[in-house]
Amino acid sequence: MSTQHILIKGAREHNLKNIDLTLPRNSLIVITGVSGSGKSTLAFDTIYAEGQRRYVESLSAYARQFLELMDKPDVDFIEGLSPAIAIEQRKASQNPRSTVATSTEIYDYLRLLFARLGVPYCHQCGRAIASQSVPQMVEQIMSLPPGSRLSVLAPVIVDKKGEHQKLLQRLRLEGYGRVRINGELLDLDEPIILDKNKRHTIEVLIDRLVVKSGLESRLTDSLELAVGLSDGVVKIAVLDGEELLFSERFACEACGISYPELTPQLFSFNSPQGACPTCSGLGTQLVLDPELVVPDPDLSIREGAILPWANRQSMYHQQMLEALEHHYNFSIRTPFQELSPEAQHVLLHGSGKEKIGFPTERNGRRTVEHRSFEGVLPNLQRRYLDTDSTFIREEIERFMNRQPCPDCQGGRLRREALAVRLGELNISEVTQLTVGQCHSWFKGLILTDHQLTIGRRVLKEIIERLGFLLDVGLDYLTLNRATATLSGGEGQRIRLATQIGSKLTGVLYVLDEPSIGLHQRDNLQLLRTLKTLRDLGNTVIVVEHDPETIMSADYVVDMGPGAGNQGGEVVFSGSPRQLCQHPDSMTGTYLSGRRTIPVPSPRRTPKGYLLLEGARGHNLKDVTLRLPLGVLTCVTGVSGSGKSTLIMDTLYKALCQKFYRAKDRPEPFNRLQGLEHIDKVINIDQSPIGRTPRSNPATYTGLFTLVRDLFARLPEARARGYKPGRFSFNVRGGRCENCEGDGIIKIAMHFLPDVYVKCEVCQGKRFNPSTLEVKLKGKNIAEVLEMTVAQAQIFFQDIPGLRNKFATLAEVGLDYIQLGQPATTLSGGEAQRIKLSRELSKRATGRTLYILDEPTTGLHLADIEKLLIVLNKLVEAGNTVVVIEHNLEVVKTADFLFDLGPEGGERGGRLVTCGTPEEVARSKNSYTGQFLQEILN
Repeated sequence: MSTQHILIKGAREHNLKNIDLTLPRNSLIVITGVSGSGKSTLAFDTIYAEGQRRYVESLSAYARQFLELMDKPDVDFIEGLSPAIAIEQRKASQNPRSTVATSTEIYDYLRLLFARLGVPYCHQCGRAIASQSVPQMVEQIMSLPPGSRLSVLAPVIVDKKGEHQKLLQRLRLEGYGRVRINGELLDLDEPIILDKNKRHTIEVLIDRLVVKSGLESRLTDSLELAVGLSDGVVKIAVLDGEELLFSERFACEACGISYPELTPQLFSFNSPQGACPTCSGLGTQLVLDPELVVPDPDLSIREGAILPWANRQSMYHQQMLEALEHHYNFSIRTPFQELSPEAQHVLLHGSGKEKIGFPTERNGRRTVEHRSFEGVLPNLQRRYLDTDSTFIREEIERFMNRQPCPDCQGGRLRREALAVRLGELNISEVTQLTVGQCHSWFKGLILTDHQLTIGRRVLKEIIERLGFLLDVGLDYLTLNRATATLSGGEGQRIRLATQIGSKLTGVLYVLDEPSIGLHQRDNLQLLRTLKTLRDLGNTVIVVEHDPETIMSADYVVDMGPGAGNQGGEVVFSGSPRQLCQHPDSMTGTYLSGRRTIPVPSPRRTPKGYLLLEGARGHNLKDVTLRLPLGVLTCVTGVSGSGKSTLIMDTLYKALCQKFYRAKDRPEPFNRLQGLEHIDKVINIDQSPIGRTPRSNPATYTGLFTLVRDLFARLPEARARGYKPGRFSFNVRGGRCENCEGDGIIKIAMHFLPDVYVKCEVCQGKRFNPSTLEVKLKGKNIAEVLEMTVAQAQIFFQDIPGLRNKFATLAEVGLDYIQLGQPATTLSGGEAQRIKLSRELSKRATGRTLYILDEPTTGLHLADIEKLLIVLNKLVEAGNTVVVIEHNLEVVKTADFLFDLGPEGGERGGRLVTCGTPEEVARSKNSYTGQFLQEILN
């Protein structure tokens, strides 16, 4: 076999049917096919898993224990593999300290650049600061009150790990007697043992002095000795006073403030040297929010307007309210918003020094105690700080919101670091720029020849990395954007940009739908990036449904013909042009235009409107949304234009607050009208239907409850006294206790990955023999769970309740999944359609607002056609469906469109146009309209 090919022989992982396949190396390969056909199994669970496993196995046993060794896939052999790297749609880091800048290493280079080229300014007076000489230090110290006792310290180690025994030994030999380690004064003659894994600060005690006239000469000698020992930095510890820091490098003469040495650690919000001491480098603090304490001001206090008091019924509480009523002349039966500003302020913030007469009982006698009223917010704050109970803290956090830190204003760094500037900006202001703005700023940065000599290589690295982010269409992201807020597609494209920056060759890259979240306008940039990876000498395998990506590939593999057990075969492999002509390929049928998703005619007419006025969260610029009800609406626009901010962060959260008293606060807006037209809001996302293998489609949809009830009513079950719980693998009694109902046993292999083996007792059936003896039409409960939806539809066709639920699952295109299939093995698209089927099977009120964010993720054109049928059924039942979407096949079928933009980030956030797809297509300012025009004509 030529080294120019990857040969796969006998792949049988999951639903793959013993397939053989030959793929060209150093090519852009797209694997496509209907959902559940085996695309990801072939790309990730077979090709990538084997490539990664072989690479890790080539390392020593010691190195392997630190790496995840993947299971050997079920395949005869694979030849021609390279070390593999997967760039998946996994959830980005949820660490609040992880940002776009830190995850791309741009922030590491920024820290180095500011440490070497930054100009420090005084954070009090704003003047540029200069170094301090020893005489200037002496003058400032002598200005302390006479009689002040002080110690002169030389910081030789600042916040560094290690035992530092050589340094301590050197200090002993040089005649120094005492050192201060981590704030504790120790004698150098005594043995000092330091933990090498912890950070330490070591300061040498140079002298102890009392401020008085004539001290100047001795003080000068001590300071010179200190600056020589600690590279120009001296610390003066004043007894019963603050510590003063002096530096031969930086100090403000006017304010008398000395600055530490400019090091990369000073600009790190993850280091104690740089992090803001108030917020510990997070940039935000949890603060009690009056709007969460009083979420619905239309209610009275009696009706529960003040949420922390809503369930208080004690006599003491009632008497307290009566005393407040009497003193401030208000009624607890009046809506909160109609109370006087004074009454509202006292209830929330307390009465201050003003005393109120509260009835109390002492020694059996009723009396009046005059004291101030604490207020709801101070009371919650005090309890939050005082309690050791996790439960109480979590309860109080329901009424708290994250707000910018009052000291650093969200900059995350201490004042000294934020006072260092390059050009006109500090490091925090640089990270507040978008990728595009930052790239332009660095390109236009004017530096002296001396600065360029120092910073040329650092600047080159920063500009290159910013350029890679631009290439993958992320110009609208700000560098300080938390990675936890990124979509799966954005996170994947950041990892893709990082890989381009590494300039590796001879690597096998496997990507999972990198086009997710990208507007058609930005697709071309992404394709150029993928081809750049290929042209470096790598093999790029992409699991993708996007027609433009498929047609740009060097080689295409189409999996199918169906999903689940009906898939797992290679329907076609070859060039994109040959795929379009293939008669058996579902993908080729759509790409060639032989089959299309029809455009509805006429469009539906709205039954009313929901009005959201003045939305201004993130980059939204006072957007007013007049959302039509009873129709299918699409919200479109380029990546970063503000779609999710408008719909998910503003409209959805505002509706959740109104209907469900949700804690999450919506982004700011002026008002929301038309709520009387809807009764609830539901977000149908692609999150898993369960986090463990015990969750499955049967349990999530409620099917399993009906099936268990049916088994419990069988004569055999009744004769044995079996209840429905007997047929649950989560309950003791009916399940196999050897595997506790899992069907598999996990065996830890230490250096090797954990091995999962079928339970020897139940043979993977999950139930004990007695439970399996009860049969319905010859099938026991385990055999029912192994059925596909299509098989179960026939098996339970005489039972209306079950028949309807199975029909709904089949309707959304999931007839191939097994009833007991673990939730962890379901794709995001499959999970979303299971949720849709559950909604369809409910009794409709016809007044529900459904919101879906990019529901076409992971869906083939054939699956999109099925999805649209389901969404239209929801609309036909009188409901409203709002979809955030880039896919033109969905966009063209909508009744109404809102197009945001015109660009992403700060240049976006405006409503470019709205109307029917035909009206939007005629808009010259809309990028979406330009692409729609092509598809509608």
